[in-house]
Amino acid sequence: MSQHLGDMGKTSCTIEIQAAFILSSFVTFFSGLLILFFSRLCWRALKKWANLFSHRRHLKRHHFHGVFRDRIEMLLSAQTFVGQVLVILVFVLSIGSLIIYFINSTDPVRSCSSYQDKTIPIDLTFNAFFSFYFGLRFLAADDKVKFWWQMNSIVDIFTIPPTFISYYLKSNWLGLRFLRALRLLELPQILQILRATRTSNSVKFSKLLAIVLSTWFTAAGFIHLVENSGDPWLKGRNSQNISYFESIYLVMATTSTVGFGDVVAKTALGRTFIMFFTLGILGVYDPPHVFLLPRFIVVCGNITVDSVAAFLRNFLRHKSGEINTEIVFLGEAPPSLELETIFKCYMAYTTFVSGSALKWEDLRRVAVESAEACLIIANPFCSDLHAEDTSNIMRVLSIKNYHPQTRVIIQILQSHNKVFLPKIPTWSWIGGDNIICFAELTLGFISQGCLVPGLCTFLTSLFVEQNRKISPKWPWQKYFFNGLKNKILTQRLSDDFAGMSFPEVSRLCFVKMHLLLIAIEQKPTVHGYCGLVLNPSAQVKLHKNTLGFFIAESAKEVRRAFFYCTSCHSDVHVPELIEECSCKHKSHRFTTGNCTSLFSSCCSLLWAQGSNEFDILALLHQSPKCSQANSLFSLFRTFPHEVQQDFSQLDSTGMFHWCKATALENVILKRSDKSKHEFQNHVVACIFGDAHSTLMGLRNFVMPLRASNYTRQELKDIVFIGSLDYLQREWRFLRNFPQIYILPGSALYSGDLHAVNIEECSMCAVLSSPSKSASSPTLADTDTIMATLAIGSLKIRCHTQTTSEGCNGYSEKSGYRRIPILTELKNPSNVHFIEQLGGMEGDLSGTSLHLSTSFATGTVFSGSFLDSLLATAFYNYHVLELLQMLVTGGISSQLEHHLDKDKFSGVPKSYSTILSGTTRCKLGLLSLNQTILSDIQPRKTFGQLFCGSLDSIGILCLGLYRMMDEEEQLISGFSYRFVIIRPANDFKLLPSDLVFCAIPFSTSCCKQNSSSSQLPCEIINLRQNQESYTLYPQTGK
Repeated sequence: MSQHLGDMGKTSCTIEIQAAFILSSFVTFFSGLLILFFSRLCWRALKKWANLFSHRRHLKRHHFHGVFRDRIEMLLSAQTFVGQVLVILVFVLSIGSLIIYFINSTDPVRSCSSYQDKTIPIDLTFNAFFSFYFGLRFLAADDKVKFWWQMNSIVDIFTIPPTFISYYLKSNWLGLRFLRALRLLELPQILQILRATRTSNSVKFSKLLAIVLSTWFTAAGFIHLVENSGDPWLKGRNSQNISYFESIYLVMATTSTVGFGDVVAKTALGRTFIMFFTLGILGVYDPPHVFLLPRFIVVCGNITVDSVAAFLRNFLRHKSGEINTEIVFLGEAPPSLELETIFKCYMAYTTFVSGSALKWEDLRRVAVESAEACLIIANPFCSDLHAEDTSNIMRVLSIKNYHPQTRVIIQILQSHNKVFLPKIPTWSWIGGDNIICFAELTLGFISQGCLVPGLCTFLTSLFVEQNRKISPKWPWQKYFFNGLKNKILTQRLSDDFAGMSFPEVSRLCFVKMHLLLIAIEQKPTVHGYCGLVLNPSAQVKLHKNTLGFFIAESAKEVRRAFFYCTSCHSDVHVPELIEECSCKHKSHRFTTGNCTSLFSSCCSLLWAQGSNEFDILALLHQSPKCSQANSLFSLFRTFPHEVQQDFSQLDSTGMFHWCKATALENVILKRSDKSKHEFQNHVVACIFGDAHSTLMGLRNFVMPLRASNYTRQELKDIVFIGSLDYLQREWRFLRNFPQIYILPGSALYSGDLHAVNIEECSMCAVLSSPSKSASSPTLADTDTIMATLAIGSLKIRCHTQTTSEGCNGYSEKSGYRRIPILTELKNPSNVHFIEQLGGMEGDLSGTSLHLSTSFATGTVFSGSFLDSLLATAFYNYHVLELLQMLVTGGISSQLEHHLDKDKFSGVPKSYSTILSGTTRCKLGLLSLNQTILSDIQPRKTFGQLFCGSLDSIGILCLGLYRMMDEEEQLISGFSYRFVIIRPANDFKLLPSDLVFCAIPFSTSCCKQNSSSSQLPCEIINLRQNQESYTLYPQTGK
């Protein structure tokens, strides 16, 4: 027998040789585990020593390791082409190593292959590559001990070390090489990368196939090993010669519970394994239940390709790399082919269940009572918005009736339908229930674009995730794309900031950490500060556990504001070196305070001033945490020299300008009376609706334009062009707002456009028509595109003193300019029509709306991204509160309740000392040369401008509105500006730049030596036919 084995290049393996192969794996595993535990203890001690003696050297070394690890993580995540190639290569080589095992398993188990066997060097090469890949994974792991216990790590530990033992012994043994079959579990991921699975059935089949094959091959390998080796305590006397194929046959027969008896296990180890293996197989399938991760959410309502894709992108982005929450989609119809493709791409996190949220048995199937939240998606493209809202409200009722404590986050299309949800007895703002209103946010974004050109794009970009890699064609696109990386993020601030003013903290974060702190969640004090505060004054002092709002690229960056330590980081000038230190133990509390105490603190101030119960109720707002947002985003501030506000002209909440109800006939304009209405610097809104159209809720468009943080003199006239039959239905919601006019007509006719003096408007907003059925999604925006064409064809001659620097949409060749326009699109893919109309076609053809030139210049908007706010509200409702504050001007459900009941009233005199909240910050656009910013020196870079403006005048700079490149202007024929969000600290400024700012209400932005400084000044719009394009006297109508 030995001679025969020798002829075949085989030698007999003694018990000692077999033990050497087995023990090499076990010794590697347990010794590595002990080393990791010991290293963790030493590392903690080393960090304490480094912080005491040489913390800077330690931080630099740690920073280098962090950057290196981040690059490895990106490589291993298969998000890049190189990473995908690496993952596929590892899988292919694992299959190759498994095939070599199948070949070698034909020989007796007790034999060892010599190096004359050509498969041995090949397998050695494979395992050398596996060692390299194991090292990369080890370096990228945050928790080394946890990594050591992962399945793929165990496979490598028990298969790679025997390879090096074989090199030393010059022979190889089968041993535990069958564990490489567990790599087959990665088959579904590989097929997804190769785009081989396109339907949910194919994905399910690939998962099932991978589980079955890996289980069978691994179990058969163990049976093959122990049956041919025998029980160790019997020294192999009860072994039997069984091939690997027979072992697979035995496992299959056992799995099917048939058991023919022709092949059986004879060893005690084999029989014990068979018993537990059979129990495990029988316990895998349990049909009555849906298997879920320990944490999961339920998503129902409008389950479509677009809504699901947007939701998943945003949901998974929040916790990238550490998702432990499963998403259960409860759909009332079978998923389409495209939707199945979405589910298979995210199969590790998603489960689709066919059923309805209106049926308790389906809610029971998905265990909604155990879900962290139930999210309801609305369909904004439906033909009947009211029916869509009512159906979703019924879903809320069903869920709340089934389990009142279930947290519900719902999308609502029409703002007036929001009032029904708080009336549900079990609805709980404190419990985390929340509402995302499409009409409120969409029209609010457009209103902000009318107040401040480009602001609509600026705010939208902070909530849109872009994972697509784009190669800029023009230099300006590089700046714009870099700005798109920034998002609104929140972080608890270090307790070392307690007692400092907001400008001091914001400046420190900007200079030392490269973080842009824009707002805080202020706790109530005796001065009445409570809620979210945008750019609070120096009188506001930070407390411990204050929540900060940042514009930054990643959550990892904003963690610096939490780790900052005055003792350890005061002399650190590299932001990446600001990490957690152990010089002292800080007790940071992550609670947001007691809602009851917040209510009491805010309300007691009003009772002290003699306010009635109805007035106090008006200060409460829809929020999961009561008064943090329920104070109508009460940005209560005190200024030494406040601009006087006539409180008798405000509504009962003090948040909006108010007037007595105006009759419709008093605001209707006639074309023949154009001379009587010489509008200037006004807002024109083009409406496409008829007597039978669903109401858009124009009140949501008007309210931000009538916010009380603008003085009465700063209000712009609003002129609606549209069907009188439609507008008179909306008028009952608008009649208490001042300076609103209606011209019956159509924006498709130039005569009506000239009748409202559109040449002199500050902005023309083209709003999408109310929902109506269309044969194609492209035709959903027909009216708005045609109106944009009609308005864009109007070319207005600029004054001789106007330059291309002052006009957005100015043609230096012809001396004409375009009318400033902001177009709303229901279908984002229709943006290419707007690109053609603006002469910008070809810049980024084939890209999404948020990568288009029209979006970069602030001339187009689409609310399609609002689907992603569901995930934002689930993870961090504070971000949603800030968005509502910035966009809507402080609208609340209670305020809408007043409006619906027509309970407008002047503010009592007792409010005059409390409602200094009307003097909250406003967003504006300032010139570097024509405004107060010209006094800031030096201001060559954005960092210098930020620090100078914040220190001297309390203005918080957020971004830039810059002229495009000259080459781009030559192609389009017109000059345009584009948005730059949060430029780098060393970003070079140009004299023509305009600056997005958060401006205190009391700050006059007129240049001190300006001759018009005595007049009210407009600071938030581009003047396109006057010499001063950013700062000019308010002339009104």
